[in-house]
Amino acid sequence: MALPITYNLRNLRQRWKVTLLAIGGIGLVVAVFVTLLAMENGFRIALRSTGSPLNGIVTQRGSTSELTSWIAIGDANVIMADPRVARDAVGKPMGSCEVVILTNKPRKSDHEPANITFRGVTPMAFQVRNNVKIVAGRNFTPGLFEVIVGKKISDRVDGLNIGDTFSVQKHDFKVVGLFTADGSSFESEIWGDYDAMAPAIHRNGGCESLTLRLANPATLGAFDKDIRANPRVQLQLDSEPKYYEDQAGPTAGALLGLAAFVAVIMGIGAVFGAMNTMYAIVAQRTREIGTLRALGFSRFSILLSFVMESVLLAVIGGALGCLLAFTMNGYTAGTGSTQSFSELAFAFRITPPVLIFGMVFAVVMGFIGGLLPAFRASRMPITRALREA
Repeated sequence: MALPITYNLRNLRQRWKVTLLAIGGIGLVVAVFVTLLAMENGFRIALRSTGSPLNGIVTQRGSTSELTSWIAIGDANVIMADPRVARDAVGKPMGSCEVVILTNKPRKSDHEPANITFRGVTPMAFQVRNNVKIVAGRNFTPGLFEVIVGKKISDRVDGLNIGDTFSVQKHDFKVVGLFTADGSSFESEIWGDYDAMAPAIHRNGGCESLTLRLANPATLGAFDKDIRANPRVQLQLDSEPKYYEDQAGPTAGALLGLAAFVAVIMGIGAVFGAMNTMYAIVAQRTREIGTLRALGFSRFSILLSFVMESVLLAVIGGALGCLLAFTMNGYTAGTGSTQSFSELAFAFRITPPVLIFGMVFAVVMGFIGGLLPAFRASRMPITRALREA
């Protein structure tokens, strides 16, 4: 005969001080764990959402990022002439040959220098990447030393607000607008006009990368094979989302490893805390346990009841921890540990899988923490339990 769940709920309510202590401890551990997972998840989402699955990006073979790549303008034009590249309404190939350098600006938080990606794009870039939206000011004028800045990086560093001017290679560039790009890493960049920027930074005659809109994304593999087969050039074609996700390098793994390490360390502490709480509960309920055994409840029923009680505490604590962690959802952070060594701003993202991981983690802590005390309660002889009470 199994004990009803109402028995556990009544006991939690009667011993509310001990209950709140256990719930609070587990809740704090889950909150930290979920926050770390949200940080790692936001970093991955920022890179994964950069680019479109309809696009490919051509870079020099062997380069680790756009900064170490170079494509001659003639080779870029030959690739854009390929029929597998989509055309716009007037028949122009939808490709953007872009120059990329790093510029340095101080962070608002600590005034430490941060490397910012400065990208020179062609007008076609806004058709190839149609998720880029001007949200304040206006777009730059082709041929002028004007730039637009990603909203996230503008919020994180000084000197990148509308109307500000900064110098690169002895040329002054004026910020005329802010843009968003669906939360992607482009929001951590500065964009200017290719024709104005390339001569100013001595990048005439080519570009670091060539972004293409493909007429049929399924042809990307064959297109890449044909480009690699050309012995005259050392270029490659990758899916744009995959290319930018690979730019995470070891950082995403390090963040996930940090979450796992902190979870293990704090989880052990939470398990011992839950265990002590359950041992205290068992000690306080010695007479109840003896009475339940005398009434005919089996040892397994007692074991199951106490484990359920511990898991119930953990579920409530886990839910509380998830609610606490939600205060960090959307919080913007940044890292320079990417393949390009540039500052990448990203927002913490608490998604359903992250919440599920948090709740599973809480249940595991509650189960492990309650198992030994529950086993002790179930093995307690009836006569001794009644006598010690």
